[in-house]
Amino acid sequence: MKANKIFIIVAASIVAGVSLCSCKKAVVTEVKSLKSEMDSVSYALGVNIGHDLAKNLETLPGDSKIDQDIFLAGLAAELKANETLIPADSAITILQKFFMAAQEKAMEEAKAKNTQEGKEYMETNGKREGVFTTESGLQYEVITEGKGPKPTAEDIVKCHYHGTLIDGTVFDSSVERGEPAEFPLNAVIKGWTEGVQLMSVGSKYRFVIPGDLAYGEYGMGGRGPIGPNQTLIFEVELLDIVKK
Repeated sequence: MKANKIFIIVAASIVAGVSLCSCKKAVVTEVKSLKSEMDSVSYALGVNIGHDLAKNLETLPGDSKIDQDIFLAGLAAELKANETLIPADSAITILQKFFMAAQEKAMEEAKAKNTQEGKEYMETNGKREGVFTTESGLQYEVITEGKGPKPTAEDIVKCHYHGTLIDGTVFDSSVERGEPAEFPLNAVIKGWTEGVQLMSVGSKYRFVIPGDLAYGEYGMGGRGPIGPNQTLIFEVELLDIVKK
């Protein structure tokens, strides 16, 4: 994590007055007028930094408590080039360690939450009439049964699909885009590779895919709405086997 990013994350809590401990109020000079160009530049710089800090407030761990007076003391010492209690390089290391630990904690909590919610959903869904569960844990339900051939894992298939989380959040849908997708069946998530091989061309199935057959313990790594160990739901229509 870059130094300026870490500074923004930490200082955001001070600017917004969130997650501060009970301590003596820090002294901040109140400016009521700007008398020179450099006064305006100085004030504008503060406004600009404050704006960026506020936007990054949500990245600070919610249960963190920061001592406002100590924070401002460290800031003032660095700005005035005084001898600081913690050298700048060491400060970066401390902050990196803190935020890495917070990120790992949040990841573990998300894993546990998603795993439990997915398990409960699949237990209920598995009791519905017409729902089958494979040995791997994949659940499928036949909406329409086609009469064409079945693909193998080495085939390229053409499908229409609609993917949601168990709470109904849509994360990907060729149906909404209005254009089917083509892909090698062995180059997608395990649940798709297994499930689509059960289908004949012309079929439409509903799959419930547990996290270990989807994006696993890392999810999409923050690049999308799919979190760690998240259970996914897909309605898939197999349109064609494009290439054997």
